[in-house]
Amino acid sequence: MSVKIHYQNTHFITSAPDIRHLPEDEGIEVAFAGRSNAGKSSSLNRLTNQKSLAKTSKTPGRTQLINLFKVTDGCHIVDLPGYGFAQVPLEMKKKWQKSLGEYLQKRQCLKGLVVLMDIRHPMKDLDQQLIYWAVDSGIPVQVLLTKADKLKSGARKAQVLKIKQDAVGFGGDVSVAAFSSLKGLGVDVLRNKLDEWFAPAFAEELTEEIVQEEQQSDEQE
Repeated sequence: MSVKIHYQNTHFITSAPDIRHLPEDEGIEVAFAGRSNAGKSSSLNRLTNQKSLAKTSKTPGRTQLINLFKVTDGCHIVDLPGYGFAQVPLEMKKKWQKSLGEYLQKRQCLKGLVVLMDIRHPMKDLDQQLIYWAVDSGIPVQVLLTKADKLKSGARKAQVLKIKQDAVGFGGDVSVAAFSSLKGLGVDVLRNKLDEWFAPAFAEELTEEIVQEEQQSDEQE
């Protein structure tokens, strides 16, 4: 039995400077991470069919906090601070990197990582470090090659194929897909992947329902 997840019901819960200010480490969280100009906010807005769920900015690097969104009971999306943008002051960059690293290493309910990168400039050093870390930690990764509408169809397919081949080198569960917030390309792929990662939360619910039904049946007998 599958459960339909209504991503349009996603809503903002809180912003936190570090994991100590996040809610209890329970349920299932899927984190979105990427360079500051990779289009993270736009992808979240497109996923949820909301224009301003995640604040977009013409100045990359404005997401300085860990932003938590509730999809449904027990299922959350986490928008992590953007990384690697050159025009951010060094001290601020260090602070973000620390909160980002701490979340990735210590948050037990993290069950999937969406890594966004501009299809024209993929697999920078920090992108690769992030994927290697996830693979080492046994966390599945969905790479989204954003702004895919910027390339013509042939060039887009060639780039996706190349990055898929590169992804094999990471040795873990790493999927790759083209994505365009503007055109809606890859949104179904993203939703299906999130459905898969969030599924255990519903499995527990369904198990509880079955147990309750059995208990009621036994009592009636």
